[in-house]
Amino acid sequence: MQASVRPRPINPWLYLGIPFVTVVALVLLEWTSLDMDLAELFYDPLAGQFIGRHSYLLETILHDRVKQGVIVLGVLSIIAFALSFLWQRLFSWRRELGCLVLALALSTAFVTPLKQLTQVQCPWSLSQFGGKETYSKLLEPRPATDKPGLCWPGGHAATGFCLFALFFVLRDRKPRLARAALLLAFAAGSVLSVGRMMQGAHFLSHNVWTAVFCWLIGLGSYYLVLYRRRPVEAPAIQRNVA
Repeated sequence: MQASVRPRPINPWLYLGIPFVTVVALVLLEWTSLDMDLAELFYDPLAGQFIGRHSYLLETILHDRVKQGVIVLGVLSIIAFALSFLWQRLFSWRRELGCLVLALALSTAFVTPLKQLTQVQCPWSLSQFGGKETYSKLLEPRPATDKPGLCWPGGHAATGFCLFALFFVLRDRKPRLARAALLLAFAAGSVLSVGRMMQGAHFLSHNVWTAVFCWLIGLGSYYLVLYRRRPVEAPAIQRNVA
């Protein structure tokens, strides 16, 4: 029988307030040139390409190998969840493992449909950076093109920020480990985001939007699967009334 775990209270100002403020800031960012200004810092006009465009570290290690590592984590999570129905030592972690599988799946699955829906161009495709496409912000109409963009939100950023799921899975059972997982997810997502910006694959806002989505998915999965759980109390013994 699965041991009961008392959920720790959720502070709505912390868990929802920060994402809300971030979204407001991202909308306001539409009226600035910050995305383009940062992209120009990573572009070498003499070479005619972004400084990390063909970097072995950024492309092979931080892109391919890290992505493969997260895929392995997802597969292991699915296997562990399946084993939790068979192996007694995992019985008590069944809900947490189910929450982890759900959050990881949703945190990576939402990217492609949104890319196809929004059709935002990548920096390396734009005329300002040696490409042929016309720049447009997220909330602006898309210019006519033969090749729609597939760059919003940041897909590789989700490889790091999907690890927010580990924080929510561990927060009730292992608070210290959960905080470490939170730092890991934020650091991994940030490093991968900057790496892709250096390659010209994404603007800053693309990756920040991804972080918000992954956080809300982790929070929603936690609330749906774990937060409503309550300790199982022994039934009261009824006294016989003479």
